[in-house]
Order: sequence, then C-alpha cells, then structure tokens
Amino acid sequence: MLVTINGEERTIDDGLTLAELIGQLKMNPKFIAVERNRELVPRAEHSQCILKENDQLEIVTLVGGG
Repeated sequence: MLVTINGEERTIDDGLTLAELIGQLKMNPKFIAVERNRELVPRAEHSQCILKENDQLEIVTLVGGG
C-alpha cells in the first residue's frame, strides 16, 4: 500500500498501524508529532491508528532548546 511520508511516497504493509510505522522508521515516539491527512494524531492513539492507502503523513521531530 502506498502512503506519503513527509512528501515522499513509500510502500508499507497493509494493516500497519502508525505506531508500527514509527517503530520501522526507528523513531522515538516521545519526541515526534504526527499529522495524518492534516490532522494531529495524539500519541495515545498511534497504536490504534491503522494506516490506509494514500494517507498523507507529516512526522515532525520535536527539538528542545532555549
């Protein structure tokens, strides 16, 4: 199945959850924010969020500093 992640098309397995995708990308879910089709997905919902064909994902890494 095809999805777009940060503007790049990518093929992923059918039925993959957002949490599983984040794990495959080796990203720490504590330090990222994810929009799916322009709507923020709360971290608590990542494991229930099943990705669908043509989803548009924006994954942003949070950076602290002052």
